[in-house]
Amino acid sequence: MTLDERDIAILKVLSAEGRMSNTQLAERVGLSASPCWERVRKLEKAGIIEGYQARISLRKLAPVLTVFVTVELTDHTAAAFRTFEAHVASLSEVTACWALGGGFDYLMQVITRDIEAYQGLMDRILDADVGLERYFTYVVTKAVKDGTVPLFDALLR
Repeated sequence: MTLDERDIAILKVLSAEGRMSNTQLAERVGLSASPCWERVRKLEKAGIIEGYQARISLRKLAPVLTVFVTVELTDHTAAAFRTFEAHVASLSEVTACWALGGGFDYLMQVITRDIEAYQGLMDRILDADVGLERYFTYVVTKAVKDGTVPLFDALLR
C-alpha cells in the first residue's frame, strides 16, 4: 500500500491522540469527514492501524515496578525458541518481548507490583523448564522518555 501525505497525517494524529471523532480527525488533517473515514478504514484493513488503546497510568492505581530482562536460552534451535516464546506469551506480567540478534536472545519488559512479585515470576519461568539458561535484571528507576509517537517522517523517507 502506498501512503500519501494525508495518510501520514492521519497516522501521526491517531498515534498521538487516538481518542477523537472522525470529524475532529478530518479537520486536523484537512479532509472532509467521508474521505477521512474511508482512508482510516483502508489503513485499518491494510493492517497499518492495528488497533486503538488508552494509555493508563498504572502508578495511580497501584505500586508498579518496571523491569527489563535480558534472556539467554540453553539451546538455540527453532523448537527451543518456540517453546520459550509460547511460554512468555502466556505471562501477563511480560508486557513486551523482543527476540534479539547479538549477545542475548531476548529482551523482556516486565511490569509487576514489586521486586518480590518480579522474582516470583522469574522463579515460575525457571520452574517451567522452557530453556532459560540465564537472565539479567534491569530495574527502571524513572522513565526519561516513554511511549513516544513514531517518527513517521524519518521512517518514510
